[in-house]
Formats: sequence, structure tokens, C-alpha cells
Amino acid sequence: MDLIKNGWFTEVSTLWPGQSMSLKVEEVLIHEQSAFQDVLVFKSTNYGNVLVLDGVIQVTERDEFSYQEMIVHIPMNSHPNPKRVLIVGGGDGGAAREVLKHDIDEVVMCEIDKKVIEVSKKYLPSLAVSFADPRLTVHIGDGFEFMKKNQEAFDVIITDSSDPVGPAESLFQKSYFDLLKSALRPGGIVSSQGECLWLHLDIITNMQDFCKGVFPVVDYAYCTIPTYPSGQIGFTLCSLNPETNFKEPVREWGESQTKLHKLRYYNSAIHRAAFVLPEFARKAFKKESV
Repeated sequence: MDLIKNGWFTEVSTLWPGQSMSLKVEEVLIHEQSAFQDVLVFKSTNYGNVLVLDGVIQVTERDEFSYQEMIVHIPMNSHPNPKRVLIVGGGDGGAAREVLKHDIDEVVMCEIDKKVIEVSKKYLPSLAVSFADPRLTVHIGDGFEFMKKNQEAFDVIITDSSDPVGPAESLFQKSYFDLLKSALRPGGIVSSQGECLWLHLDIITNMQDFCKGVFPVVDYAYCTIPTYPSGQIGFTLCSLNPETNFKEPVREWGESQTKLHKLRYYNSAIHRAAFVLPEFARKAFKKESV
């Protein structure tokens, strides 16, 4: 509990040196060591309940919708007819909640740490509501091994992972994206947590480079979210369909859909806008000198 001092939780990591994020703590709800990582949930004064894994904020009740809606609805609305979806990670249930807003047959969650699911059901009910839907199948285990046994099985695969340290480090390597490709049906799409432009431009450009050697279409989108490092998080998007244009959704979600699905961040306009990069990032992606 050394990350909580004088009533404040402070997130410190080598992935964002020289800066930190602090939230005022009202009450510690649970703090345990799972088989894989340190799990902490606390009630904050301004952001609701907060899930922290290995000292890094994963979800807060106040702003989680931004990340969850964008990592899901961009790929789902870029696929003409997604029916079977895989979520690797995502044990809090938020990504599954958003996938289930689409006309799908099944979503499979492959989460390695069952403790994340357990604490989310208890302390993050607005996300974990997805676990009650019969279209959701939960598999506790390693995503690599699961996909090896499920080839050409999914229309969309969403990797809702933590940062590239500890259990999630392997999810940011070419071998993982090779495996994603093999688990997709023809024309399938991948959406993976893609890090922050302000902090991890080298990681992002490296991922873009090796993904282009695996998939015919690769892109990067991002959203704003105050409790993630520097207030921004991105998504690496890949498609097996060479005709895919991620910047133009194949299904327009306007005002009626946003109301129906109770969306608070995503709409078709922000889908398009999410691909407009600041100049320093655009040049880095194009290998131009800044």
C-alpha cells in the first residue's frame, strides 16, 4: 500500500518517467495479490471506484466509457458484418459491454487473471453487467494458447490489455499479431490497446511497422481520457481486408444510435476524427524528419 500516502494514490511507472497521476482516496475496497499481479480497488473522491493493477490505473467509473467505446466501436463499425468476437483481456467487462451493443452471435473473453473478473463484478458493476449476457463466454487462460486452438474463428479480435510490462508485455510484439491474424476469419479486424502518442511514440511506430508486415491495412486512432498517462490513449487497428478504410465507418451511428446504446463518447464523427494525428505523430508515422 506504499502507493497510497496521506490519503492520495499516486501512479508512478518507468513507462512515463518524470510524471505521475494522483487521485484522492476515500476508501480502500480491496488489495490482494493474484497469481499474476497486484490488484487494488479503491473508492476515489471524484472518479468513483478505481481498478489498479501493479500500481497502474486500469479503469475508473467516471471516465472508462471513453476507452471502452472507442476500442470497440471503431473496429466493430469498420467490419461489414461482425458476428463472433474475441476479447483478449478485458476482465473488467467494459469492452464486452460495448461489443454486446452490436448484433452479434457470440463474444468470447479470454482473461488470464480471474481475480480481475471477481473484483470487477463486486466493485465495478456498471462494467461487469456484461457477464450476465448469455452471448458472452468467459475463458480463463492465456490468450496465446487460446488462439492457437481457435484458428480462423473470429470476425473481430479486441486486445484490451494493460501496458507492455509484466503479463501484457508479449501482447505488443509481432509474434502476437501473427497469432491474431491466424485466429481471424477472412476479412477480419483487430483492435489493440495502442499506447500514448506523447509518451510511447517509439513503441507505436514500431508496432505500426511490424503490423504492416502482417496485415494489408494498418492504422492508429486515439481518444482522450483524463486518468490515463498524459490524458490520451490510442488503438492499433489492423484488417485482413485490403479494402478496409478505418477512417470511414461502414455503419453510421448518429443521434438515434448513441441514445439507444447510451453512448457518451463514440459517434460517427468522432470515429473519423480519431484518425487525425497531430503533426509530430503524422511525421513519425511517415518517417519524415520533425
